Amino acid sequence: MYLGIDIHKRYAQVAVMDDAGEIVEEVRVKNANLDDLAQRYANSKAAIEATSNYYHIHDTLAQHLDVTVAHPKELNQIADTDKKTDRVDAKELARMVRLNSVPESYVPTDEIRQARALVRGRQSLVENRTEYANKIHGLLSDHGITEDVKPLSVKGREFLRELSLPAPWDTLLESYLEVIETLTDEIHELEKVIEEHAGSLKETQLLMTIPGVSYYTALTIYAELGEIDRFDGDKEVVSYVGLNPVIRESGDSRIEGAISKRGSGRVRWLLVQAAHTAVHTSHDEYLSRFYERLARRKNSQKAIVATARKMLVSIYHMLDRGEVYDPPGVSA
Repeated sequence: MYLGIDIHKRYAQVAVMDDAGEIVEEVRVKNANLDDLAQRYANSKAAIEATSNYYHIHDTLAQHLDVTVAHPKELNQIADTDKKTDRVDAKELARMVRLNSVPESYVPTDEIRQARALVRGRQSLVENRTEYANKIHGLLSDHGITEDVKPLSVKGREFLRELSLPAPWDTLLESYLEVIETLTDEIHELEKVIEEHAGSLKETQLLMTIPGVSYYTALTIYAELGEIDRFDGDKEVVSYVGLNPVIRESGDSRIEGAISKRGSGRVRWLLVQAAHTAVHTSHDEYLSRFYERLARRKNSQKAIVATARKMLVSIYHMLDRGEVYDPPGVSA
């Protein structure tokens, strides 16, 4: 049998298809009861979509079924239907798993999931803190205060606490500052855990031998790339992160455009920052030489993005070979 399982927050719509392509059962099941359904169709093939809550459901189903996780974007592009309902989606998944045409998504290991939870948790806290800093900037602007104040710095918060604003904005300002203080403390505590976690993994230990790569950057790269052996080569990794240039060919002409920006924007940003550090602060000879040669022919932004791409190629080979950063021995 072939099962298409359309997952929602509390329930799943399931379509069961036989070898002839006929639907033999359609049922709506609470997520908590999916284990019973999986046992009933044990050893069948199933497909689910990579939603925000799929980890636990995948692990539950995989105890009894051969489960494929479908990539949401690619699934939408190739699904043979214009209608979007739970029943239609479940049947489409069942049809695709029967035809062995599910666009597969990577299912991270428990170790990768832990790393992702840590770095994404920190990112969420930082984004929340930035949101409250922006609220303070808006509040100051509304009251004609034009000083360049940085609410995320200790000095900036000291200045803000001395301000005299009318009610109720004085209360709002104090509340926003308290939230920023609390989030800052939480970020610092989480960073200690991240540093300890990064220090315990051989992959992140290797990555931290690169000039400009901190424990947080190393753990983020490791978390978002996942197991390196799932990639066929460095070009596939570069494409996965979205640092590959988009190539347009027409007749005899070949134009190399901007990068594709697929995958994790956070990883791309971190790699670019690490490249800046390697070139401008750490003066890494290997990457600096490459950057300076490109910067003479192109602008500095294109040169630093290309340098980040070169660093990523090195990262792939380091992780693939289990080697520390050693530029002359890195194939780029």
